[in-house]
Amino acid sequence: MSAFSAVVLAAGEGSRLRPLTRNRPKPMLPAATKPILARVFDRLIDAGSTDITVVVGYQRERVQSYFGPSYRNVPLTYVRQRTQLGTGHALLCARDAVSGPILVINGDQLVDQRSIEAVQSAHRRTDAVATLGVLRRHDVSEYGGVLLEQASDPRADTADAESTVPVAELVEQPRDERGYRLNAGVYALEPAIFDAISATEPQAGEHSLIDAISRIIDAGATADRPVQAVESEGLWVDATYPWDLLRVGSKLLDRGVATGRASVDDTPSADGGSGVSRAASRGDGVGPEASIHETAVIREPVVIEPCCEIGPGAVVGPYACLGENVTVEADAVVTHSVLDTDTRVRTNATLVECVTGQGAEIGVGTTVTGGPGDVRVGDRVFEAVSLGALIADRTQDEGDVTYAPGTIVGPDVHVQAGATVRGTVEAETEVRS
Repeated sequence: MSAFSAVVLAAGEGSRLRPLTRNRPKPMLPAATKPILARVFDRLIDAGSTDITVVVGYQRERVQSYFGPSYRNVPLTYVRQRTQLGTGHALLCARDAVSGPILVINGDQLVDQRSIEAVQSAHRRTDAVATLGVLRRHDVSEYGGVLLEQASDPRADTADAESTVPVAELVEQPRDERGYRLNAGVYALEPAIFDAISATEPQAGEHSLIDAISRIIDAGATADRPVQAVESEGLWVDATYPWDLLRVGSKLLDRGVATGRASVDDTPSADGGSGVSRAASRGDGVGPEASIHETAVIREPVVIEPCCEIGPGAVVGPYACLGENVTVEADAVVTHSVLDTDTRVRTNATLVECVTGQGAEIGVGTTVTGGPGDVRVGDRVFEAVSLGALIADRTQDEGDVTYAPGTIVGPDVHVQAGATVRGTVEAETEVRS
């Protein structure tokens, strides 16, 4: 069988991650300190992909300007989905850019190299029409469920590692207890998928890749040409809501992925989460050209990207992810937080379980105390969420501000000195003290 044509689906917004996705698509949000999409590319390339087609749409210029024509010397071909009409439609947009069997992966979720390799290997050694990567999870209700033949219990051993099992049914956000596996968002597909997409009736105006694969199953996939699944137990993590970025960062730090110390299988590193303190140390997670004052304390695990500046007496970590050109001034504390590029944390500020957008400025003496807090996303309220605050792009506070647990602040907000901020603050507004 010929090599796979890799296609990454990266056209969506990620509306549940607003306000961070107001100015960029979900695949460009930070997984620790690198865009989610960069980590997807890393795993594809590590698994052997030699060229990648990227389907872009919402805020596509943010993707194309960041990556350009190649990544790690692997050519990138961009295909535009002008209107976001579902994952099946997105793949259909790439039809003329690929040939032969296709490796399709979601551009907004993190999977490890083993899962990709398992799907490729299983598809190569069979005559399957489609091979799906699946994982064992007790709760798949927020994601896609894959019901396997002869599976009745999600904890039961259906097959040995990397052996294949026919797929009985695909269900989005299942609510029953039929022993689903989690759809990992990694697919090896034969070119027949394009005709299946075209022949599938859209639902709510969208062409779903899952519906197209389900059509193949319903049409009678045979033992000779099955739709099959292969199970892997490697890393899989999705940022569905803003606070999930904290969990993503922690998982990557524990596995050494964020600091470049990960092994091929992305298993947790032996010292992950050790909380080792190093005064003014340039540990594994500290990038070149980062300036760390000799009296600053770095508590591992952390990742501190190039051109960051850590001032005297500052404490960074554990579980702190600082993007490029982040400044943490004297005696400030940053822990269990993800600070995106160009964020500035002023003197004596304290950030716990905080996510910032690009160019945010946290004033002198400001406090984000950490969760739990209740957070509203659209019409839904999530209780006791582990989020101190989300402070979006270019928001500034004047200092001595208190952010109540679970606060969501939109981009370009100005907060007056001494204010208490709670709930959801819309973009381009002013919060008075």
